[in-house]
Amino acid sequence: MSDYNLNVSHPWQNYINGQWVDNPEKIPVYDPATEKLIAEVARAGQAEVDMAVAAARACHEKGEWKGVRPIERGRKVMGMGKYLMDNLDEMARVLCIDSGKPLDQAVTEVTSSARFFEYYGSHADKMEGTSIPLGDGYVDFTVYEPFGVTAHVVPWNYPLECAVRSVAAALATGNTVIIKSPELDPLTAYYLADAAEAVGLPDGVLNILCGYGHEAGAALVSHPGVDQIVFTGSVGTGQSIMHAAADRVIPTVMELGGKSAGIVFPDANLDYLVEQAKWGIFMNSGQVCSAMSRMVVHRSYMDEVVETLADVTSNLTMGHGLEGHFVNALISNNQLERVQEYVNVGKNEAEMIIGGSMADREGYFMQPTIFTNVQSGSRIEQEEIFGPVLSVIPFDDEEEAIAIANNSDYGLCAGIFTNDLNKAMRAARDLKAGQIYVNEWWAGGVETPFGGYKKSGFGREKGLAAMMNYVQTKNVGIKILP
Repeated sequence: MSDYNLNVSHPWQNYINGQWVDNPEKIPVYDPATEKLIAEVARAGQAEVDMAVAAARACHEKGEWKGVRPIERGRKVMGMGKYLMDNLDEMARVLCIDSGKPLDQAVTEVTSSARFFEYYGSHADKMEGTSIPLGDGYVDFTVYEPFGVTAHVVPWNYPLECAVRSVAAALATGNTVIIKSPELDPLTAYYLADAAEAVGLPDGVLNILCGYGHEAGAALVSHPGVDQIVFTGSVGTGQSIMHAAADRVIPTVMELGGKSAGIVFPDANLDYLVEQAKWGIFMNSGQVCSAMSRMVVHRSYMDEVVETLADVTSNLTMGHGLEGHFVNALISNNQLERVQEYVNVGKNEAEMIIGGSMADREGYFMQPTIFTNVQSGSRIEQEEIFGPVLSVIPFDDEEEAIAIANNSDYGLCAGIFTNDLNKAMRAARDLKAGQIYVNEWWAGGVETPFGGYKKSGFGREKGLAAMMNYVQTKNVGIKILP
């Protein structure tokens, strides 16, 4: 039996105004692969939210962070990335046990998170305004100013990366930050407090709360001292947050999931396609907002693709993330039961060729499942399952493929697999999604803007575009008197 214990000592407490703040009320945290208790964290409620907002507000109003010269601010943000890399092994192990994901994927998440700090920190001194020509006698220019206190409500599927990708940009542009970490796997968020202390962020710049969504989350997004809200999660929760923001007329950034389709033309390379599909839908057991949960395949290529993909899927190993398996546990029993319910629906809607049930073992494991001959418009084809379930849908011509891919309330990502450049460019033009991948699912990186169309949300994470989320434009017009 492997050692599945955290093997670290850390104050699992709220981090407010540069101090660890305990609470006798605790939130239990479990290893999804063993169902064993691994930690108890201090529970945040209204009192802790009030403290964090007050600290962030005071720091902002005093100019202790926004007033720092951008190059110096950027160095501190980049330094937080170095802290993550210096503690990569420990953080990856904690993330693996906390969230259930495979260790190699946890390593990638920590490394990617460090890259966000490096990327945005290096751009802190490049938020340059513009000079606007108004003719003789006038000088007119724009400047970018931080919003102030930004609240970041973080999902459980990528608890570190989804926090850092927005927090790094917010910090680089001079905002103060409050993170509401996911109560199911909050542990790696506390390392961001360690990183803040290591680089010497002023007290109040970064605050971290762990609480339930209906308590700490609701209190944070409705707090009058918050100037902006950033959220990744479900459409329903996003709508509630937008209502709270609308009441106070503050901006939001919303990333609300997807039901992304990959279109497969007959000239696509089969082996490469199947490898991309394996990662596209089964990575993190399908708990990925941008997963390729729909594969739209030309009818002439359908049998060959499905047979090869089923063979590869049957050889994927399942087990604890520390042991090097590809298929990991889902985050909770509730999520496992939700996925199983969708699979049961799918058995009545389409032809299941592999998987279809919970694994007979401890932990919240679901067999990778593939449905073929799925009808466009069916529940499993339309609704976000957030599990290792792939719907394969046939098409006969290019126009039909685009129509099937676009027939969704979501528009986060879409993919095209073909060797025909003209066909790829036509499809990229016509697909209604925020990211279009050609011949590689998740092509891109920290540098490339990420966000959705339709119910997948609005605003962009990643890339330079994300920095504009966290600033407001001020125009200064000057009349030069004679």
